[in-house]
Amino acid sequence: MEKLLEFNNVKYFYQTKESEVCALNGVNFTVEKESFSSLVGPSGCGKTTILSLTAGLLTPSSGKILLDNKPVEQNDERIGYMFQRDHLFEWRSIWQNIILGLEIKKMKKDEKKLALAEDLLKKYDLYNFKNKKPRQLSGGMRQRVALIRTLVLEPALLLLDEPFSALDFQTRLKVCDDVYEIIKSEKKTALLVTHDISEALSMSDKIIILTKRPAEVKTELELSFPQETPLKKREDKDFGNYFEMIWRNLV
Repeated sequence: MEKLLEFNNVKYFYQTKESEVCALNGVNFTVEKESFSSLVGPSGCGKTTILSLTAGLLTPSSGKILLDNKPVEQNDERIGYMFQRDHLFEWRSIWQNIILGLEIKKMKKDEKKLALAEDLLKKYDLYNFKNKKPRQLSGGMRQRVALIRTLVLEPALLLLDEPFSALDFQTRLKVCDDVYEIIKSEKKTALLVTHDISEALSMSDKIIILTKRPAEVKTELELSFPQETPLKKREDKDFGNYFEMIWRNLV
């Protein structure tokens, strides 16, 4: 498969009042186009730092980060970011939240982007709620709105920073299925950070396992399930074996 994202020997140091701390110690991995990859590792190992570097919010101390063979830039517009919470503005309608990114980028009158926004709302059963306020939607629907808001800007890569952590377990399972379906249907590339091994397993084509800080890539696990949806993957006979394999690499 053709690679989209590439980390080449990336190191990152940050400063404290007392000393310089190494967060990443030569991280190497690739993410292939139209694939779903997850980063897992011990708490505090630098997973979110890797997302921030990928998004251009931080600059590596050394090494290269390439997106489609071009260096990642500060606040790179080729990248969409979904955070732990949906960050929908309660005083704006669902439609106004969806086109917020277009407003910020002064593309509010871009007919192609507006048509895409409408199509996505219709495709994922949210069009009838376009004039509602976020508080009138369920947690799962709000996350779908947040994802569509990101997709309207047509990023090449989606970064997902524990986007389901604020949801209860039952809702979380359903939303994982919804988000996975949307990302696969729209042929997007995604990189997920999660502390939940089962979540990573159920959504990913590949899992990248990090060591404790300073982080390096300990191993990569290519996954193959006959089932298509995250919920169905959890029922697969090999799911428990994969879980144990990842757990052994984290302790």
